[in-house]
Amino acid sequence: MKINDFNFAGHKAIVRVDFNVPLDENGHVTDETRIKGALPTLKKILNDGGSVIMMSHMGKPKGKVNAKLSLSQIVPNVSRNLGVDVKFAPDCANADKEAAALKPGEALLLENLRFYPEEEGKPVGIDKDDPKYGEAKEEMKKRQVEFAKKLASYADVYVMDAFGTAHRKHASTAVIDQFFDKDHRMLGLLMEKEVKAVDNVLNNIKRPFTAIMGGSKVSTKIGIIENLLTKVDNLILCGGMTYTFAKAKGGKIGKSICENDKLDIALDVIKKAKENNVNLVLGTDSVIADNFSNDANTKVAPSNDIPDGWEGMDAGPATRKLFADAIKGSKTILWNGPAGVFEFDNFTGGSRAIAEAIAEATKEGAFSLIGGGDSVACINKFGLADQVSYISTGGGALLEAIEGKTLPGVAAIEA
Repeated sequence: MKINDFNFAGHKAIVRVDFNVPLDENGHVTDETRIKGALPTLKKILNDGGSVIMMSHMGKPKGKVNAKLSLSQIVPNVSRNLGVDVKFAPDCANADKEAAALKPGEALLLENLRFYPEEEGKPVGIDKDDPKYGEAKEEMKKRQVEFAKKLASYADVYVMDAFGTAHRKHASTAVIDQFFDKDHRMLGLLMEKEVKAVDNVLNNIKRPFTAIMGGSKVSTKIGIIENLLTKVDNLILCGGMTYTFAKAKGGKIGKSICENDKLDIALDVIKKAKENNVNLVLGTDSVIADNFSNDANTKVAPSNDIPDGWEGMDAGPATRKLFADAIKGSKTILWNGPAGVFEFDNFTGGSRAIAEAIAEATKEGAFSLIGGGDSVACINKFGLADQVSYISTGGGALLEAIEGKTLPGVAAIEA
């Protein structure tokens, strides 16, 4: 069922949202992007004359109640954005009363789903090596179904709108769906947009296709890098992984971040890029620092000749030009991961050069998809969010989708 074809009048909808928003030390929300992302779906339900029950996780409480990760802290933000006084149920698994009392046009937020280990479905307090782990896992799976059934009992429609957790087989994303028939389970508007954006990048490629992968580790990105090598025309690898590649090719990298056990993988990526005629773009120079801090002493050095005691912190000026040139003229662009330690203002130059080149290419007609927390933070920091085609709310989910994996949260609805 498509959400726009459904009239929610007189219905109660339970919506899996992604309200895993960043909080400061006083429990105040520092970035409302994810709350705003859910609004079209939530407002559609309320405007139709339905009532809405929102469920989400926050952080990693590992199945235990943790006041610092309570969703009660975000009720004022959700209420203000939604334009209704949102009610709060302090226990997501015992919210029958609150759910039953909901009238059309009203909204309820359930407490953090992950306060219950059943949400993630992982046995607690037992090691994977323990001979009894299999038994504990089976038992937990049964409890997970019961937990999902309880959540489902609050409503007569289920809407999956949390792309950020669509790659997880959790109670609220890929178990609860079985308690609703095909006409009463659907993707939310945000999920529809996300799925379409991924589809655009993977199945509707306009060439040249340029992917930019940043971040510190090759290991977390290797699956997607290998998949992209069969799809892209240009692959820019930047950020900390620059130095794993530089060392693999025999370079000197000082005290830069490096995965010494992944040097052979780096060489394999270089080889596969050649075989697939992919233009692999690696940084040639770096802004290096004598200390990992914003006010360290800096200079520019070749990425494969960094003096002892110094470390690569950002892409250098020649590299920025290389990156921008590869992005120019592209018709499909995917960016995940910054080109330097962008949290420090003095090391944002590489990421800014990428962001500006993407904005420029988008203006010329490219489809640009930005995903992953840090790249999104970069685009927002530089004030360029409105100059790219699409900003994804899901980091891990986006990467798994682009890697060609089936997302349980999408498959569950479409089954």
